[in-house]
Amino acid sequence: MNTRSRLRRALDNPMLFCRQINRLYHRRFGQREHNTDGVNVFAEDWDTLCILDACRYDMFARCSGLPGRLEQRESKGSATTEFLTANLDGRDLRDTVYVTANPQLYHNREAIDVEFHDVVDVWREEGWDEEYGTVLPETVTEYALRTAEEYPNKRLVIHYMQPHYPFIESETDFDKDHLAGPQRENVWNQLLFGTLDIEREDIWNIYEANLERVLPHVETLLENIDGKTIITADHGNMVGERAFPLLIREWGHPRGIYTTELIHVPWLVHESGPRRKVRIGKSENQSETVDQDIVADRLEQLGYAE
Repeated sequence: MNTRSRLRRALDNPMLFCRQINRLYHRRFGQREHNTDGVNVFAEDWDTLCILDACRYDMFARCSGLPGRLEQRESKGSATTEFLTANLDGRDLRDTVYVTANPQLYHNREAIDVEFHDVVDVWREEGWDEEYGTVLPETVTEYALRTAEEYPNKRLVIHYMQPHYPFIESETDFDKDHLAGPQRENVWNQLLFGTLDIEREDIWNIYEANLERVLPHVETLLENIDGKTIITADHGNMVGERAFPLLIREWGHPRGIYTTELIHVPWLVHESGPRRKVRIGKSENQSETVDQDIVADRLEQLGYAE
């Protein structure tokens, strides 16, 4: 969606217009493209970086029993593309392999200039779960452990899709059938526009359950991988809290809005066994092109609006 289309859509909907005003404020009227106070994740010391998509700090602190030392950091972005661009663009990461359930790096591969040693796109045909419309966390852990064996001398980034919806363990259908509606809006936009009638507490509970669904599989990863591992998130998520300066109730994770709920993320430090001896290697990422219709379908099912 180009800038003119976004502006037209915002003018057609008062809530999107208010969101755009807030975005201008947080981005200092175009003077910054991301949260410049956020942590530079690739400048930090780790062997494995585990990213939980859309996991806010307070929810993680409440739900997680994972071993390690929990800290809080600020993310550079309030949405995945913003996080990826801010942390990856212009970087030589030939010492790193990226294992991801999220198609956004592939989708934005022309805009984000980064060179990994390899990229493992779990969301392709074999890793995608058609029933739930996402990549299940056990699948990501399976791919991650296999990749760790294949690349013992590389840093690893493991990007899980949860707690980002669809809410895979819930009996709800609004998060799984949003594409069937006439407006094809994701769950968070339905809540923003007032077209989805559900209590905030209920949304919080099923969102929290989606985090609890992924945590045992992250624990399996920790139990089977040596070195220093960081558990963090690309961004948080708003669940009906007030944004600012226009005090609208916000939902989801809109780009360019840097509230506490959106940029405060967990930073759990876990150390076990010997550190990985990391070496730079040539790029081996020569994966086949994915049909654009498949990429678009994956993104839609995950609720990314075009």
